[in-house]
Amino acid sequence: MDLSTAALLAASGLGAGLVNAIAGGGTFFTFSALIAVGLPPVMANATSAVAVTPANFASAWAYRRELAANLKRFAALGLVSLVGGLLGAYILTATDNAAFSVLVPWLLLFATLLFAASPQIVALARSIGRAEGKHPSTKAWVGGLAFQFLVSVYGGFFGAGMGIVMLAALAITEGDDFHLINSAKHLCSTVIQLVAVVLFIAAGLVSWRETFIVGAASVVGGYAGVAFGRKLPAPVIRWLVIGVGALLTIYFFIR
Repeated sequence: MDLSTAALLAASGLGAGLVNAIAGGGTFFTFSALIAVGLPPVMANATSAVAVTPANFASAWAYRRELAANLKRFAALGLVSLVGGLLGAYILTATDNAAFSVLVPWLLLFATLLFAASPQIVALARSIGRAEGKHPSTKAWVGGLAFQFLVSVYGGFFGAGMGIVMLAALAITEGDDFHLINSAKHLCSTVIQLVAVVLFIAAGLVSWRETFIVGAASVVGGYAGVAFGRKLPAPVIRWLVIGVGALLTIYFFIR
């Protein structure tokens, strides 16, 4: 691996950690960089998922007190996320590179639109949470779990924009408490990532040299994002992610 390739991978990991700590969307950076250095699409997606897992786990660890206090409450969400993430990851391992290449621009377009609509999605999630209160009806709770299952399948398969959609599912089951929802989101995201990572490693889809470079840089970016996020408004980062996503979507549609 030459210096320019290593620098590109490190920069993508740094950028992913930075934006994930503030607004989400790091997959845009890591996936595209791994494609650029020559990994096949399916391997690039799996390697990206493995590389950013340490940074995601660190985010969940930051909410360890809230998670410990609500383990029983989050048990069903965790189980649904595990099964959905495993299914999504299995679908990826069973998808060949030619088929996944056809899906990539559509997946990127979907994720970009999610980021563009994120204020409306978050507002909808909070309104649903306020309407249901701390104790949602059985129908709403089951509906929220079903929604979370679909989000988990998507997260195990690709994952960009997963956190935004997850907010809506969690607002249905957990109400309008920001810290409760955020801790649940980090728990579910980590469960999805971990089960997907295990399956990707078992299937031999991970390129470890690239993983170590991107992963180390993403951890640094995650820590820097906390301090940087206090100086730069989240909407600025969000629009940066949208811009990158739009450019990548156009590129993959015309390549």
